Amino acid sequence: MKHRGFLRWASGIILISTALMMPLGARAQLTIEIIGGAGAALPISIVPFVGEANFPLGISGVVGGDLTRSGRFRQIDGANIVPRPSTAEEVNISIFRARGADAVVVGSMQPLADGKVEVRFALVDAVKQQTLTNMVYTVTQAQFRATAHRIADVIYEKLTGELGIFSTRIAYITQQGKQYQLQIADADGDNPQTIVTSKDSLISPRFSPDGSRIAYVSFENRKPVVYVQSLLDGKRQAIANFRGSNSAPAWSPDGTQLAVTLSRDGGSQLFLIAATGGQPRRLMSSPGIDTEAAFMPDGESLLFSSDRGGSPQIYRLWIADGRVERVTVEGSYNVSPQPLPDGKGFVFVRRDSGRMQIATMDFQTRQVLALTPGPMDESPAIAPNGRYVLYAGQSGGRSVLAAVSIDGAIRQRIGALAQQVREPSWGPLQ
Repeated sequence: MKHRGFLRWASGIILISTALMMPLGARAQLTIEIIGGAGAALPISIVPFVGEANFPLGISGVVGGDLTRSGRFRQIDGANIVPRPSTAEEVNISIFRARGADAVVVGSMQPLADGKVEVRFALVDAVKQQTLTNMVYTVTQAQFRATAHRIADVIYEKLTGELGIFSTRIAYITQQGKQYQLQIADADGDNPQTIVTSKDSLISPRFSPDGSRIAYVSFENRKPVVYVQSLLDGKRQAIANFRGSNSAPAWSPDGTQLAVTLSRDGGSQLFLIAATGGQPRRLMSSPGIDTEAAFMPDGESLLFSSDRGGSPQIYRLWIADGRVERVTVEGSYNVSPQPLPDGKGFVFVRRDSGRMQIATMDFQTRQVLALTPGPMDESPAIAPNGRYVLYAGQSGGRSVLAAVSIDGAIRQRIGALAQQVREPSWGPLQ
């Protein structure tokens, strides 16, 4: 039996219907559960910020949650230290070292006369006994969560050398009964907002490179149509609305074009079209089905799925001269390629012994690494720092989102009560 994702793009049948704005009261909350760890997490003490008890949301709790969910950090309790430090100078390193902490985060939240709040924090390396950063933010209470994510990003980068992705957003499709929603949330699953609702299926949400727009496919006119919708004002435009199927949108790195799969000339083939609409340009001709395009970071080539060789495999197309190279060789089923941000490899879906798994391949060595066990994992979306992969899996008989680190060591399950959740997309760095 073919993988349902391949059947979906091979047949061109995409069940999507009328898109309407969803009332905020219908939002669904995602929850994140760590189900695997790296085993060598850095011990860090995040001391509750002085003054944060006076506000509904404590910044330090959100920061701690972000870092813990990354799988790279292990929290060391610092809540009962008296007196509680709020600056780097007040940190008694010997106390934290005795508790096993290698790093310490302290801070404060102070109300200002204009109603805003001054948020200060410091990060101390307890091993080297030096302050790594001191920062201050002046924000409204509505900006507390976003500020906490920014602080977590700073800490993550200082201690790992990698970009933090806690300030990014994710998009996904939910299904509850006969209702489907396209939702966007913070990377931790909080602050969900429903962008589109429909009585039929919605698929293929894709953030633009600057995060201001999202592309998706709708079946409003009883055929698949690619839309681009602004996340700033909600306005949308039909970008690909040609005869037959219009599907699988993918943004170019500069945000000016979309690669789409069209069947207007027969079969399912790849085209380029301006992100504002217009006439598409066919990229190549093939006797097979070409779809699921994804641009390489330099924009000069793209990866795509095709059965032109007899089985679903991943190919690379150089746009300038039309040269095509088959990338995956081993196995009879490899689809849904997503290039890594550094361009050195890609993530994809492979079938191994009947199990659909998320895997990576390195372009230079051609080495394949399975990241997930299956049995039905699909729709990989890579974090903008290249460290994590969001994907759709199965748990308890329903579709859920999950995440895995790029080395397979850290796994998370992301759920939503009473819902099917699928088709994830990871937004850019903010």
